[in-house]
Amino acid sequence: MSKNPFDYLNSINTSKKDILEKDKDYPAFMVNRGLSYFYDTVLLANEMNVKHNLDNRLQYDFLLNVVRKKKRFSKWNKASECESINMIKEYYGYSNQRAKEALTILTESDIQELKSILDRGGKK
Repeated sequence: MSKNPFDYLNSINTSKKDILEKDKDYPAFMVNRGLSYFYDTVLLANEMNVKHNLDNRLQYDFLLNVVRKKKRFSKWNKASECESINMIKEYYGYSNQRAKEALTILTESDIQELKSILDRGGKK
């Protein structure tokens, strides 16, 4: 059974039990990202990002043994969805990058016109 990154974070932060079965299942980047939200583990996460070429077992063992046992929780940052970008993507069929570029060119009246064109009615 494969584990998600939060299982590994919980084992590193709170339980201190080794749960790594297969080296290839360890999501090093996601675990380092989860540890980067806290002032006492950000430098350790950065060190593991710098030494990304190390074996996954070595990275996990290092974090498991060096990080102090503590309950840590934070919400993960997510990319915010912009209504204007979504409208541009839908109308023109652009990618995210291309829609962001188009947003810099379009005026507010152009965006309002797109909004009225794409309005399907009904409750919002």
